[in-house]
Amino acid sequence: MNRTHSKLFKIVVFLFALNSFSLFIYFSSPYHHYHRHNNHHQPTSLTDHLPSLLDSHRHFLTDNRRSQIDNINTNNNYLKPWPILPSYLPWTQNPNVSFRSCEAYFGNGFTRRLDVLPANPARSSGWFRCFFSETLRSSICEGGSVRMVPERIQMSKGGETIEQVIGRTEDEELPEFENGAFEVLGVKGKGKNLVDRKFLDAYVSEGQITRHTMRELIGSIRVVDNKEFLCDQWIEEPTLLLTRFEYANLFHTVTDWFSAYVSSRVTELPYRPHLVFVDGHCRAPLEETWKALFSGVRYAKNFTGSVCFRHFVLAPLGYETVLFKGLNEKIDCEGASAHDLWQNPDNGKTARLSEFGEMIRTAFGFSVNRHSSEKPISGHNVLFVRREDYLAHPRHGGKVESRLSNEQEIFDSLQSWASNHQECKVNLVNGLFAHMPMKEQVRAIQEASVIIGAHGAGLTHIVSATPKTVILEIISSQFRRPHFQLIAQWKGLEYHAINLDGSYARPDVVIDRLKRIMKSLDC
Repeated sequence: MNRTHSKLFKIVVFLFALNSFSLFIYFSSPYHHYHRHNNHHQPTSLTDHLPSLLDSHRHFLTDNRRSQIDNINTNNNYLKPWPILPSYLPWTQNPNVSFRSCEAYFGNGFTRRLDVLPANPARSSGWFRCFFSETLRSSICEGGSVRMVPERIQMSKGGETIEQVIGRTEDEELPEFENGAFEVLGVKGKGKNLVDRKFLDAYVSEGQITRHTMRELIGSIRVVDNKEFLCDQWIEEPTLLLTRFEYANLFHTVTDWFSAYVSSRVTELPYRPHLVFVDGHCRAPLEETWKALFSGVRYAKNFTGSVCFRHFVLAPLGYETVLFKGLNEKIDCEGASAHDLWQNPDNGKTARLSEFGEMIRTAFGFSVNRHSSEKPISGHNVLFVRREDYLAHPRHGGKVESRLSNEQEIFDSLQSWASNHQECKVNLVNGLFAHMPMKEQVRAIQEASVIIGAHGAGLTHIVSATPKTVILEIISSQFRRPHFQLIAQWKGLEYHAINLDGSYARPDVVIDRLKRIMKSLDC
């Protein structure tokens, strides 16, 4: 009997060891390594190409866009997973999303599908399609078996330190595409451009944008056959391409972050994609957040030779997002909780900006559990967002224009008031963001009960503020624009403004307004 048990035990141990060894071999030899080291051009046989179609693009070959949880290609081990967000609501291609509803404005209205080059599983070919939003008047496009030829994109290399490129002009950093800068593998329309001017005018309209680089990129795409479709490198993982304009400005960079996030959700990427900047900007502090939000960052001109993407996504410009459009058109939406909207959908309310703010916080490792408190246990943090001199980009002199001429006096007055406040403990936090790592900036925002600041890009951080945070904006007569009032409104945050006659604020007026806010917080 004991001998029998001994034999069974040895068999079980052997099977366990064999299984472990098999798993090790499997995970250490992913499918994409095979392609990268053994193929320098697109596979030409159906048997070679079919696994890629089934694994990477399974949902692109169906109409119901079902979830890609099952049978995901092993190369996704190299991609960051999406976090669980309390404010998340499903991103669905629902054709019933109302025109100019909050859902449509905040990115879930890209419902018109345009199959420019349909996928053909019976032949070795690429594919390309766009999703158009009538509300935003822009498109998110994606494709497969697409080749980028960096030599046909005229711009600076990008990714340098700012000290290396002082004085470089913006025109040098923005891309100019030769015809064929991008190519897609196909038979139909071979040798021709993928889309014509009529398509671009209808679905990638310039609008008020002086230089629409994403329109120019799409306009440069040619359809080529196997003979021309030669690749020095294959990128198997989903990759998102975008062009940044005002890349050193936090407000405009947040519009780009939001566009990239929405594009990833609309195209139902199962993991956070890699990014390729199709611009020649130098490195900037805000690049830290790009790397935290997504799976990796590269610059288009940093590649050597032609690059082929198994699946790429083209994000709209930040100028085409609700965050920017709200400055020039009335977008009457109110922030609400995802829980309430799930039970009672409302075209006039949104939780999308709260969802995005939670994405930023989780990217830096902060908890977004709705049942846990991110605020300090002892007292209330009042964050004063400061404007500081810093070298923002190669054309910047290092001096920041003052929006509040007596900012230091206001801070000192608030410091004195907080230290003598008896009703509760008030911690005044000096928000010197220009010289703080991004993670510490986000931490300061999420721990604040009240955020005060003069009108300026730094206040864009309120996009990741927690619920019940109160915003107090000090606005000089020269900068009366609704950037931060709108963000607060769309997140459902309490907002107050002190409008100045010039750029000087009376300390007693600011303190009085803060007293009333603190009283509302039982402090």
